[in-house]
Amino acid sequence: MDICDLAPGYIRAIAPYQPGKPISELSRELGLEEAGIVKLASNENPLGVSPLARRALEAVLTDLARYPDGNGFDLKQALSRRYGVAQERIVIGNGSNDVLEMAARAFLAPGLDAVYSQHAFAVYPLAVQAVGAAGIEVPAKDYGHDLAAMRRSITPGTRLVFIANPNNPTGTLAPARELEAFIADLPRTVLVVLDEAYNEYLAEELRSDSVGWLQRYPHLVITRTFSKVYGLAGLRAGYAFAAPGVADLMNRVRQPFNVNSMALAAATAALGDVDFVRKSFELNRSGMRQVTGDFKRQGIEYIPSFGNFVSFRVKDAAGVFRKLLRAGVIVRPIASYGMPHHLRVTIGLESENARFLDSLKRAVESKV
Repeated sequence: MDICDLAPGYIRAIAPYQPGKPISELSRELGLEEAGIVKLASNENPLGVSPLARRALEAVLTDLARYPDGNGFDLKQALSRRYGVAQERIVIGNGSNDVLEMAARAFLAPGLDAVYSQHAFAVYPLAVQAVGAAGIEVPAKDYGHDLAAMRRSITPGTRLVFIANPNNPTGTLAPARELEAFIADLPRTVLVVLDEAYNEYLAEELRSDSVGWLQRYPHLVITRTFSKVYGLAGLRAGYAFAAPGVADLMNRVRQPFNVNSMALAAATAALGDVDFVRKSFELNRSGMRQVTGDFKRQGIEYIPSFGNFVSFRVKDAAGVFRKLLRAGVIVRPIASYGMPHHLRVTIGLESENARFLDSLKRAVESKV
């Protein structure tokens, strides 16, 4: 018998997460120059790294022989001051994926289940399956969360509900009033994990007072990341806000030194770079108009998005994806999300958006 056959069946059944194709990989595959490739596949910030974060990185280089602060005191202190959340309510992670998995490890086990929406972030079912729990996928409504149907799907064994708001990869947004009503109606034995990775891309009037809800709903966990608007995807830093007892349990399953020194320093500095966040928000807003405006002119169906990406429908999505790759443009196929006729594109710089739109037009019209 192969030793691998002895691993739990639920582990052997996991289909690994498929990230967006790196520029270097496409360069090797097709012999393209890296400098001529445009990557719009992973919802990264086209402006790069926050200037304040860059300076913080330079300052920490001389101390890399030391272990990082395992408790992340400076970052927690900065988050506490920014959002008015006590440090005992904060959990830091190696990206927000890490804190999502901590919630699963702390509250799920074989025989229990978690609820999430169709077309929601792929990490939710992976985190659930990795601990041997059952996942309940609720059909989406207009590509977004059907909160009423999710409420009806709760079972006596449900311990977690995952909600991405805005949702990835569809970009849909659950209105704040409906979302709070959903959280308030749930049994206090069901933990709501509210994934707000794209929160900073929302206009102020569309943002919910989710941090304020923590005082009323001890079964709420909010997760956020520094990988998107803050431009630190390569460093992996994220965090969660939760009730003190919930945060304590998540910290018990957290790996020691899970956030490295450079990520801690950069994230702490980036949190205060208000100008960079504003510029990133404005660039995304204008880029979204550029891309969706051209979709309308080309007659391409798309899902209105509240993130820094947009999913669109084309005939032969897999074929169009391959043609875009040959043109040096990387977008994201989302067939694995139950959307085989859609592709997802990140909003980039104006020149990158124009390159994508021109290449898409050629790919759609090409017969080869």
